[in-house]
Amino acid sequence: MLNIRDMRIDPACLGQKKLLVDIVPVYEYRDNKRTDTVVAYRYIVALPELRLEKIGVKIEGRQLLDKPENFVEVEFDGLEVSAYESQGHTQITAKATGVSLVSQGKKPV
Repeated sequence: MLNIRDMRIDPACLGQKKLLVDIVPVYEYRDNKRTDTVVAYRYIVALPELRLEKIGVKIEGRQLLDKPENFVEVEFDGLEVSAYESQGHTQITAKATGVSLVSQGKKPV
């Protein structure tokens, strides 16, 4: 039987522009308890082509950009979007391998 977690959503459906509005740490959990260890960062972007709906894109490892003071346009490397079911509702999740500012066109080291 096909599982919803096995389905991938075309990232193009998020639209061309992605405006970075926030960056939040993702903590490691052990035995259902949060530790103080940061394992990834979630880059929260607003999507102008989707009524400014927001989605968080998780990138493993260290923080790649500084938190913006205003909206800044970004692009993601290796962006994957998928769905899962939680408490009877379908949720959308996204992950990527990198992020860079569009205006600079230069990826952080």
